[in-house]
Amino acid sequence: MLKICLPGECRLEKMSYKLDVFEGPLDLLLHLIEKNKLNIYDIQISELLEQYMDQIHLMQQQDLDIAGEFLAMASRLVQIKSAMLLPKYEAAEELRKELSGQLIEYRKCKQVAALLSQRISFDNFCREPAKIKADMTYQRTHEPSYLVAAFLAAVGRGKARIPPPRDAFSGIVTRRIVSVSSKIIGVMRKLRDGQSRPYAAMFEDARDRSELVATFLAILELVKGKRVHVEDDGEYLTLTLINGGGKRWKEEN
Repeated sequence: MLKICLPGECRLEKMSYKLDVFEGPLDLLLHLIEKNKLNIYDIQISELLEQYMDQIHLMQQQDLDIAGEFLAMASRLVQIKSAMLLPKYEAAEELRKELSGQLIEYRKCKQVAALLSQRISFDNFCREPAKIKADMTYQRTHEPSYLVAAFLAAVGRGKARIPPPRDAFSGIVTRRIVSVSSKIIGVMRKLRDGQSRPYAAMFEDARDRSELVATFLAILELVKGKRVHVEDDGEYLTLTLINGGGKRWKEEN
């Protein structure tokens, strides 16, 4: 990266750069191991060193500045190879295992980074939504006829919410209460002279449905209590008091 500075403002800084392909010596070693299908748990140092040095020479031919860490890794590989030629082979094995461990850990980091790059992008910045005061002013315009129609509709709905007057329910829920006991007395009074009376005559003075129902229930009660006898002559039904209308507690055989 080229940095332009004004006179007197430039300062020497530690240079850091990224190669076109590899990000560091471990990245280069991992690339060579995968390219040559080497066993990362049992690295052939001699073969790996040869491939590594070929890559360093290629960088030099392309006039690329070789970072110190690449050269340090080359020295490390030479040290491991030299230690493997000595009688004390255990020390070289420990160095080789240490390098293998670093490469395995670096490979895992690259795999995780690849997965995260598919899910997370550090190039985007999401700002929290700002709190904006709502403008409650009505901004639309309407034809006057629409406004009049809406007003009339609203007025109609308002009237519909007003409870209806009591008279509106008079023909639905309001009924005159007529007791069955009062109609029993009325039927017995009509039959007290001892003469039979037509069944229909019991309903002649009924003024409404409530009185008709009460009269019918009264006749049923009298028949059930054996106080009134009903006869059918084939054309009409007639009612007659039994024993003056007194209650009979025993049925006749």
